[in-house]
Amino acid sequence: MSANTIAINQQMDFTGHASVWVFGYGSLIYKADFPYLQRRPAHIEGWSRRFWQGSHDHRGTPAAPGRVVTIIPEAGAVCHGMAYLITPEVFGHLDYREKNGYLRVAVEMAFDDVEGEAAEGVVYVAREDNEAFLGEASEEEIARHIARSAGPSGPNSDYLTHLALALRELGKHDAHVFAIEQYLVELIASRT
Repeated sequence: MSANTIAINQQMDFTGHASVWVFGYGSLIYKADFPYLQRRPAHIEGWSRRFWQGSHDHRGTPAAPGRVVTIIPEAGAVCHGMAYLITPEVFGHLDYREKNGYLRVAVEMAFDDVEGEAAEGVVYVAREDNEAFLGEASEEEIARHIARSAGPSGPNSDYLTHLALALRELGKHDAHVFAIEQYLVELIASRT
């Protein structure tokens, strides 16, 4: 599958909907550069966040892609993030922002601010069959990759540190993200 997913995502039509929930688990947690009607902490079940997607357009380049998160199916897992209620017009911006291999997928999300409250929504998932998918690697190897990557949106390390901080601000632990962050800290300290 092509890394450019805009046309595929536009096939999921929301004509007739006044609003749609979108779940963010990466930079969408801390960088909401789009208008929204509501913003609420939420989680989805059966998915794990992983730094397995390549970034050719934000945190890397086509010749040297960075690493960003996607989610992978995993029984019993819970992925925490942020849910945004948006109007369908906002998908034009989000589809462009997430064009590097991410497809819209329908998902059930549970809100963390009101126990028992849930909604159907959309999440962007970079599957392993997209051209930008980098795949599994050790957390130490991922940290080394992130340390040497940068793109139009800045250093790949900023993406990692902003995501880790956003998860801490939500009061949520993500062993994968925090392990990579610790390796990055150690790598930077060893260079000084």
